[in-house]
Amino acid sequence: MTTPAPADALRTLPDSAWDDTGPTRHVEHLVEGGHVLHFPHLAFALQPGEARFLDPAWSDGKSKNISLRGQNELRGAQGPAEDLAALQAMIRRFAAQAQQLVDRLFPHYRGKLRAGNASLRPFAVEGRESSWRKDDTRLHVDAFPSNPTQGVRLLRVFTNLNAAGKPRVWRVGEPFADFAAHFAPRLRPAAPGTAWLLHKLHITKSRRSAYDHAMLQLHDLAKSDAAYQRSAPQAAVDFAPGATWVVFSDQVLHAVMAGQHMMEQTFYLDVADQLVPDIAPLRVLERHFGKRLLLTA
Repeated sequence: MTTPAPADALRTLPDSAWDDTGPTRHVEHLVEGGHVLHFPHLAFALQPGEARFLDPAWSDGKSKNISLRGQNELRGAQGPAEDLAALQAMIRRFAAQAQQLVDRLFPHYRGKLRAGNASLRPFAVEGRESSWRKDDTRLHVDAFPSNPTQGVRLLRVFTNLNAAGKPRVWRVGEPFADFAAHFAPRLRPAAPGTAWLLHKLHITKSRRSAYDHAMLQLHDLAKSDAAYQRSAPQAAVDFAPGATWVVFSDQVLHAVMAGQHMMEQTFYLDVADQLVPDIAPLRVLERHFGKRLLLTA
């Protein structure tokens, strides 16, 4: 399976329905191959009264996202209980529609995808202050210091809700194998006992594997390398209001340059449950290092 150059990474599809009436099916090979599946006519329809939630004032100010964990735990929001119940119902409806979508697009994954958090992201990307490590306007693959994945894939469904006509602007980078080969000479193993200590101190939710250690380094090396950010192969992509896109965010290099008001749903998939497991980031890195990477670092 060949991987796309940045300019060819986007695959635009005609669907306008989330449920099983939509035409697109059996596209596991596209998303696993590093494509971004783009549905310009697949909007998340707000119900009467829900447009008021497209306002950062609903955030409690402690997080950039308002998220729904499971079915009933709303985090990151503030406001009267009745309003928060309506906000929770809106995010829950998006999560249900995202589940319908991935079940149709990826029949090979049915019963294997595990739903994570769904969220509303109300803040503008532009002007957000952060450290370089948290600066998502820099090309990166998703990897999380406190939440090791042990190689599990991160499949994400995004929808632009912007009511002012502003697109969500991304940059998409080079194929993961090329990215990993570029930075691999700079990767270093973790010191013995690091994974145990981080978990013991509750810095990580589980023990960090050698794979997680490598992915965190790749994330940080890319973000901290100004020359790479300027000159690496990349292409700009605009996702208009009303558009939905689906991507393995642990594989596709991406940077979020502009936009405000977006919904997102994360799904988790074991590498063994892919259509072609050998092209997962875990397998790419294992071939590079010539060893298994799911032992704790």
